[in-house]
Parts: sequence; C-alpha cells; structure tokens
Amino acid sequence: MNFGGEDEQNEFLRSLGFPSMRIHRSYDHFDFIKAGRRALVIGPMGSGKTEFSARVWRDARVALKKGAGVAALTTTAGADRRLVHFVRSRMDQGRFPDYPDDALAYRGGYERCGDEISTARDSFELESVLACRPEVGTWIIDEAAFYDERVAYLIRNESDTRGLVFILPTLVLNFRKEIFNHTARLLLENATDVFPLTAYCEHPDCIADSLFTYRYYTVDGDECPALYFDPLIIIGGDRAKDDPREPDYCTRCDEHHYLPGKEYTFFTLKPLGEAAARGDIKPLKAELAAIAGDMEQSRLYASLKRLHLDSDDPQPRNLSALRVPCIAEKALCYLYAEQNLLSADQLRRLAVDLNLDWDYLSRRLSDNRRPLEL
Repeated sequence: MNFGGEDEQNEFLRSLGFPSMRIHRSYDHFDFIKAGRRALVIGPMGSGKTEFSARVWRDARVALKKGAGVAALTTTAGADRRLVHFVRSRMDQGRFPDYPDDALAYRGGYERCGDEISTARDSFELESVLACRPEVGTWIIDEAAFYDERVAYLIRNESDTRGLVFILPTLVLNFRKEIFNHTARLLLENATDVFPLTAYCEHPDCIADSLFTYRYYTVDGDECPALYFDPLIIIGGDRAKDDPREPDYCTRCDEHHYLPGKEYTFFTLKPLGEAAARGDIKPLKAELAAIAGDMEQSRLYASLKRLHLDSDDPQPRNLSALRVPCIAEKALCYLYAEQNLLSADQLRRLAVDLNLDWDYLSRRLSDNRRPLEL
C-alpha cells in the first residue's frame, strides 16, 4: 500500500486500533545497489557523523555475505559497492590516539578496518589510494573539507565514470557558523545526498538541538569564547586542553553560541590590513601593540565593550574572549593566511617588532597551510 503523507499513515494505523501518534521515518540500511552516490554527512562536532559511517561499514559486512545475485546488483565496472574503504585525513590523524591504527573511530567506539584503511593529505594522495584499489566500490572519506578544492571534482568524476559511492562525514560549518571553506562549498554543490545530523546543545542549562560547533578557551577554569578572527583551522582541537592557548570545542545552539569580534573584524581589523597592503602599516602596528600590551587601549576592547557591556542586553561573557593569550598573533594569522593582505616580510617584521610569540604563530600558520619561517 502507498501512503502519501503522515495523515494517511495515521488514519491507517487508527483503523488497525493504534492510537494517534507521530510517525517517524525508519532508519534504512545503506543502499549498496545504487551507483554513483556522493553522500555528505554533516553536523556539528559530536553529532555522530563518523558513527554514521561505521554503520555503513557494518551494513557492508552483512551485505558481503549475500550470494552472486546480489554481487551483480552492487558491482559496476569491477568495483563492488559492498567493499568499503576508509580514508582518514592525515591532518586529523592524531584525533583518536588511544585507538588501534586500523580503527574507524568515533566517540564511544570503533570498527577495525584491517587493510581497508588509508590516510591521505590531499586530493592527489587520495587519487593514488583510489587507483590502488579498483575493486572497492564505497569510499568513506573522513573530514573531506580538510582537503584541497580539487577533491570535490575527483569524487564527482570517479562516481560518474566508475559508479563509485562516496560517504563524506565532514564539518560544513566552521566555528564562525559559516561555510567551512571553498572545499566544503564545492562538496555541497556536487553532492547527490545530504544527511544532516544534530546534537544536544552542550550548554549546562540547555537541551535544544544544536547545529553549530562552538570554539572556546579555558582560562583559569573559565570558559572564554573564541574571537571571530581566531585561526580557521587548529589541528588537534578535538582533545581537551589545559593550555589556554589551545581551544576546546562543543556543540551549541544559536542562543548559547558566543562569537564576539565579528563587527570588529570587518569594521576595523580587515581595513587596517588593507591599509598595510597599500603600504601604510603604522595603524595596524599600533592596534596590535595595544592588543598585545595594553588591551583596554585597543579598538578591539572598545568594540566589545560597546556591543556587549554598554548595551541594552549586556553579555559580559563575550568580553572574557580578551583573556585568551596570543590575540595579536591570531589577528596576524587571519590577515596573512586567510585574507592574504600582509606580505611574509610584513608579518615577520610585525612579529619581531612587537615581540610576539613566534612559536604559536608559526604553528597556526602551518595548520592553515601557510607555513613561514622567521
């Protein structure tokens, strides 16, 4: 029988003596018959993206026990979609250090993949892995948004020409509640399926659905939200930290996702970087000097005070972002690695003249694929 909607399904169930109820879609086992799928699994940290992939892995173990008739349905051009291979981003390789090397690991468990696991740094290494296993029909590419933009077209071409299926558990929104990067946008444009997942908001007084990843720092035991211009990528961020220079993450609903400094970034910081790009570096240097040495004299402090203290709806928690170390270093990383407004020589000169933490700045630049030596 075919039911067009929830009302018709409810009417049928009532006719059988069931009470009125809300009918939810059942969880379907993964479809290994349909070729050429590019399935994005999206959601905040902790929403179960990798666990979704583990379910696909377990479904494949069952499907592989079927006979030759099923194999004919799940195979295209010699690649059987019941054969699953897991590819971990090399950038995120240290995420679960306590699990076996061959683990498809997620919070609370893992699946052992044996030889069916690889790591790749970029789309070119992924292309080599694909070529080495022509019999594999389903590929789980973890954190695909960490790859270069080319990966979106590599995945599309392989799925279109060979019928390969790709499962892509990845962040699409960054801690700024924006599309993570160009790669994430291209993956969305080229996806055939999207599975959105949510998590509970991790604020202690909230149990609403969360769609957002929240970045914060712990300073003397207090939660201090990351500023908008915090470095986009910080490797190793999925482990709890004691160092106030290293972030922690959780999932938060819109109400409890604090993100101070966005107005300052576009109203002040980026224009100062643009002036530096035109040769006038003194205003930027003065602002960074204030941030590093006398925060209350900075335009950053003035902006956050006006918006979050001297307002009709004060939110003093946002000012605690100024307690986090290395804010001037973060501003330089943003202007150089993301906005391409500063030259390497300008960045080095500012770091030396202001006696900034070069070790911290160098690590953040490397995380964001713009490594630089002093």
